[in-house]
Amino acid sequence: MLKGMDCVIADHHTPSGESAIPSVNPHLHHLSGATELSGAGAAYLVARELGVKNRDLAALAIVGAVGDMQDGQNCRLTGLNRDVMEDGRAAGVLDWMVDIRFFGRETRPVHKMLQYSSDPAIPGMTGSEDGALAFLVSLGIPLRDGEQWRSWSMLEQDERKTVASALVRRALSEGLGQRTVRRMLGEVYVLTAEARGTELRDAKEFATLLNSCGRHDRAALGLAVCRGDRSEGLAKAQSLLQGHRRSLVEAIHYVKDMGLEKRRYLQHFHAGTAIQDTIVGVVAGMLLGSGEAGADPSLPIIAFATSEDGKGVKVSARAARALVEKGLDLSAVMKAASASVGGSGGGHNVAAGGMIPEGAEERFLRAAEDIISVQLAGH
Repeated sequence: MLKGMDCVIADHHTPSGESAIPSVNPHLHHLSGATELSGAGAAYLVARELGVKNRDLAALAIVGAVGDMQDGQNCRLTGLNRDVMEDGRAAGVLDWMVDIRFFGRETRPVHKMLQYSSDPAIPGMTGSEDGALAFLVSLGIPLRDGEQWRSWSMLEQDERKTVASALVRRALSEGLGQRTVRRMLGEVYVLTAEARGTELRDAKEFATLLNSCGRHDRAALGLAVCRGDRSEGLAKAQSLLQGHRRSLVEAIHYVKDMGLEKRRYLQHFHAGTAIQDTIVGVVAGMLLGSGEAGADPSLPIIAFATSEDGKGVKVSARAARALVEKGLDLSAVMKAASASVGGSGGGHNVAAGGMIPEGAEERFLRAAEDIISVQLAGH
């Protein structure tokens, strides 16, 4: 049994009794791989058992947990993740606090952080640079330090409190419910050994840098950064991240020009070969969070893209957490709907994906709607 931080490697056997490849999987120990421990966390447990000096790797395990959105449900990490956090703090490589949860706390100018906020979206600011700038100016917050735009991490504590309080008041006055507004604040995770003002200082930004490496088939580059390359490897990863962001912006413009199609229980778009299948899910999530292209947060969004290996159509699904709280489970939707057309799928309740045969999109959508309608029955 996996108890506390004890790491047990499950040695599975084939039907003939031969030993198969050992594995470490939270699900084998009745732990949620969606909220309590990520793959990065499981890998960390193995590394820690190999030597106490490896406790400094706890920070990377938390980056993995945040990258897997394991802090999304409760606005904080839970389960064995918290034991990993304590290891990181003891090793002097990790700290955490309650703060604004928006992406870009270290590297984005404050107004840009607000402009691209999506969990939750802020009326009048999300998607509007002018709206975000006007909001900050009205609070008397200096936007620059000399020629440099100030990021959230550069603000004084009293300035942060002023902005956070005003954001809550704005959101409530615009009709956002208290549960939604509370999602603005939560735990944030700081890699204390990393330089301030860089992507590596904030767990969410570090995870995004690694994600851009993986999605553009440069996993080895992300590994080099994780192993401590802060010169050539980091520079290449940061360059790749900038290219990744440009690709996302271009993809969003493409969908805005093409438009979303809406049905009773979902909304969808088909990018064909115009958007890489490795980033179409990210695009879907960004559209849902920002409301661009007319994306409706009250509906899950389904995104199709032609697989780059020519083996079918990639399907990605995203939903607002409010829908999940009403019973939506995109993992179940993707698994069943994909299987119904000869494909396969799965994932998490709030984000999932799959692969289906080309030409099966309409049948997939009908099956997905049927499942979603049952899951949300009564709401």
